[in-house]
Amino acid sequence: MATIPITKRGAEKLKEELHRLKTVDRPAVINAIAEARAQGDLSENAEYEAAKDRQGFIEGRIQEVEGKLSAAQIIDPSALDAGGRVVFGATVELEDEDSGDTVKYQIVGEDEADLKLGLINVSSPIARALIGKEEGDTAEVQAPGGVRRYEVVAVSYI
Repeated sequence: MATIPITKRGAEKLKEELHRLKTVDRPAVINAIAEARAQGDLSENAEYEAAKDRQGFIEGRIQEVEGKLSAAQIIDPSALDAGGRVVFGATVELEDEDSGDTVKYQIVGEDEADLKLGLINVSSPIARALIGKEEGDTAEVQAPGGVRRYEVVAVSYI
């Protein structure tokens, strides 16, 4: 299986989710199934069916998270030394050449991406346009409204 890049923070979040799924969610759904079973006739028991569906979802998510963690290549952005180039884990400050607006993004793995927090997926169009750029370079991004040009103002590894 190919490795999946993920930041140290993202790996911690996945480990926390896995711990919660195994120690809180799984036991709770097992109890719900036991309670529904105690009510008798399972053929018409909606609570039993709902609990079994929830159990299937939880077990599937546990397998998914364990798979991602086993294939993860954990990268600590603060330990990077890319010589000022934009790489996975880098935090980039950009200026829109048309509007003059500045934005700050960190390039992260797929599971960590959250645009509201300034975390963009490494495979997103803007991240792909930024990889390899340095301060002062211009990146052209194909956006739904046409091509947008951004100047790389700063690159940091935090």
